[in-house]
Amino acid sequence: MTHLWVRAESRDNERRVGLTPDGVRSLSARGIRVTVENSPHRIIPTADYAAAGARIAPQDSWPDAPPDAIIFGLKELPAQGGPLIHRHVMFGHAFKGQPGGQALLRRLRDGGGALYDLEYLTDADGRRLAAFGYWAGFAGAAVALKAWAAQRLGGVCGPVQDWASQRAMTDTLRAELDATGAARPHALIIGALGRVGSGALALLTQMGVPVTKWDMAETASGGPFPEILAHEVFINCILAGPGTPVFVPPEATAPGRALSVIGDVACDPESDFNPIRVYDRVTDWANPVLRVATQPPLDVMAIDNLPSLLPYESSVDYAGQLLPVLHGLDRLDQGAWGRAKALFDRHIARIGEPRDGGTP
Repeated sequence: MTHLWVRAESRDNERRVGLTPDGVRSLSARGIRVTVENSPHRIIPTADYAAAGARIAPQDSWPDAPPDAIIFGLKELPAQGGPLIHRHVMFGHAFKGQPGGQALLRRLRDGGGALYDLEYLTDADGRRLAAFGYWAGFAGAAVALKAWAAQRLGGVCGPVQDWASQRAMTDTLRAELDATGAARPHALIIGALGRVGSGALALLTQMGVPVTKWDMAETASGGPFPEILAHEVFINCILAGPGTPVFVPPEATAPGRALSVIGDVACDPESDFNPIRVYDRVTDWANPVLRVATQPPLDVMAIDNLPSLLPYESSVDYAGQLLPVLHGLDRLDQGAWGRAKALFDRHIARIGEPRDGGTP
């Protein structure tokens, strides 16, 4: 019997989950066994999963799960650890040269495990089958506006925490913007036609922010793009890859720009393809922005778990998108699962032979 093991998330402030209790019922009806680890932080209570028929396991017990169990989480595994024997479904961030991702691939290689990266579960045309993008864009634009409001008041954006609802987020943000006494900033979104961009646009529109919408056609020239520097807020919603142009070069920190806040929702500073070249590390809830210039100020927001600022809405939405894909867990060599495994195999082949022979 196919066995899906939903692990507790280990990252601080990560309350999202990729499977709801209704999803447990649906998978169980298809003969898929579901184990859910206890988690005091998950937005959906453990008791709801138990009532739906899931077996409940202790928190962080997945390393001792049966070898044939498929371990399902969203964000990264604890960094310290040995070889990984299981098949893992997660956002691995391992296929663009990221140092942490290379370490993960080596652990999987050494243990004989596998990664089915959620980012690369796609249809035959390469379109992602499930994504948190809308809520990443929505929350990312909100934090970018918080940073802009803090600048107008002479400060730097302070810590953020999750909101109980979308309404709670927008009410709070509107009050902060109004408190500046300034007109709303002009914003530019790159990737406005995608899921992430649509979420960012929805938030900015609700806040009364004038928006310039760009997508592939507007960036096809390859740059440079002085128009970005002419906007006060720039929201990057493009998933970078080979051929992605540089949107913000290192010299963009110089004076003579209107740009004061970059919301890098795509948030991949360690990637070889990063189009925002004025910063080199992610930000977090405690320190949401990185100030990369002071005269005038330029802040970069690059939180890499933005949807968890709205954990309930984003979890329910994503789980609903992913559930039809999870229905195929008993056919991991086919369809989206087969494509994800083939991608993993190609990257494993590039990192060399095992430790006892060749370059690690």
